[in-house]
Amino acid sequence: MNFVQWLNSLDELLYELMSWLVFFPVTLCRILRHPLATMRYAEDQLLLEPEKQYRSTVSPPIMLILTIVLVQGIGLAVDGTSPIVASHRGLAGLVNDNTTLLLLRLVLFGTFALVLATRKVNRSSVDLDRDTLKPAFYAQCYAISPFTLLISGGLSALLHHHDLVQVAGLLSMVTACLFYGIVQIRWFSAELNQPVIRSFLDATIGMVVSIAITITLGLLFA
Repeated sequence: MNFVQWLNSLDELLYELMSWLVFFPVTLCRILRHPLATMRYAEDQLLLEPEKQYRSTVSPPIMLILTIVLVQGIGLAVDGTSPIVASHRGLAGLVNDNTTLLLLRLVLFGTFALVLATRKVNRSSVDLDRDTLKPAFYAQCYAISPFTLLISGGLSALLHHHDLVQVAGLLSMVTACLFYGIVQIRWFSAELNQPVIRSFLDATIGMVVSIAITITLGLLFA
């Protein structure tokens, strides 16, 4: 690669990175205002040519990554070093910097997207493979992003010494769970064309399994 080609690639990279400052809040607003439509958009975009996908939003996996980066950045600014990074007991010794902490959080929240996407495919009439799982996983990456933001912010607020901040944190977590749960019920109902009761059961099973896996992994690193 010559110098001119390197500059051109750097130019594209810089534009892509800076464009996230615009399209991240745009995508987040779309998810909050029209969650099901945005999840369908995530699936439909995969049918287009790669260079034409997600032209007006941040792609779903990048959206989840950026949300976790934002959450971790706010946490560092407010609380300083994470207790997991500071701890060297057990598996927490593997999380020795902010990069590995970021990867851990990505795995924890990505588990929700993976479990619920897998649940949806298994409940449908198609076989589970990499091609059938991807659209559902991408849709779930959009759904989990505001949940990640509200849950992480709520947990940080609960650890604060001020009572009002703790109450705000609790409200944030309750809002996150209600929003996420309702979105999942509606998503299963629309995607599988089934009654709300059946969709409530599917969403509940998926969320309980996700929470169980997350808590288990969290305890290992506590």
